[in-house]
Amino acid sequence: MTHTLAVRLDSLGDVLVTGPALRALAATSERLTLLCGPRGRPAAELLPGVDEVLAWEAGWIDPEPQPVRAADVLGLAADLERRRIDRAVVFTSFHQSPLPTALVLRLAAVPWVGAISEDYPGSLLDLRHRVDDDLPEPERALALASAAGGALLPTDDGRLAVRPDVVAAEPPLRPGYVVLHPGTSVPARAWPPEHFRELCAALTGRGTPVVVTGAPDEAALTAYVASGSVGVVDGASAGVVDLGGATDLAGLAAVLARAAAVVVGNTGPAHLAAAVGAPVVSLFAPTVPARRWAPYGVRRVLGDQRAPCRDTRATRCPVPGHPCLSGVAPQDVLRALDDLCGRSDREPAAGRSIP
Repeated sequence: MTHTLAVRLDSLGDVLVTGPALRALAATSERLTLLCGPRGRPAAELLPGVDEVLAWEAGWIDPEPQPVRAADVLGLAADLERRRIDRAVVFTSFHQSPLPTALVLRLAAVPWVGAISEDYPGSLLDLRHRVDDDLPEPERALALASAAGGALLPTDDGRLAVRPDVVAAEPPLRPGYVVLHPGTSVPARAWPPEHFRELCAALTGRGTPVVVTGAPDEAALTAYVASGSVGVVDGASAGVVDLGGATDLAGLAAVLARAAAVVVGNTGPAHLAAAVGAPVVSLFAPTVPARRWAPYGVRRVLGDQRAPCRDTRATRCPVPGHPCLSGVAPQDVLRALDDLCGRSDREPAAGRSIP
């Protein structure tokens, strides 16, 4: 019996893009346990192929880390040792090191550990895999899983996915709606709220239903965006539904799955939209490369990728005026939506850009 441990210790989107790799490992395991960070746990619980989810905050990965304490690390190692893991695969992004995690796994007596690592691993890794770091993140993770002995089933297309039961319930919303998700995890990736509000007014003004989504701490933002609705067009209610703080991640997945399109920045729900097959207008600040992090495997339109903030990994925009996103007008996004919704379903449109 092969018990595989997969490790992805960061956020929602990071866990979602690892999904195809996890399915490849699950297909070659009797049991797959996923160790993730607390920020990524809601996404981990939606993924096919995962038998058990463990959450633990890693001080070398979490963006707002707590101090690393010996008792916590040794407690995790003891818990993992009791689970009798046969192999472990540590998934990271290009700027993260897997070696601290690999050390914990060795303390847990895991007999085989694999990861992508540029750093010399000594005896910490049995598989030191290397890839082209320009690969999209799902393909980068899948390359590691394959090198570790994983393989997708012949019926698996390698796209992002959530379990079918997650999106089985149909939300009580008008058909043909566009989802606006104005929140982002960091300010440098945010399209201005007033632009979202103006886009909401433009959509409802021509009769397109709008659903505004966001986390509980984004309720004021979603309410502001939703207040742009004109409400009635030619006697018929177009309207907007404000779901800010009203859904958990599974509920959000069900809403996104039935959307005509989703307008969202580079944040976890963009990858959730990709996982349910929704077309995406991606307001993608180029602080990280779109070729790695843009919504994967769905029709999409991207923002300007040539801005001065390109590849800075900034969390706050280093350029006055935030031109890469503030320069994208609501009418630009409206035209992108028209173009996107007129294309055949699930046809990738990578490379399309908003002017």
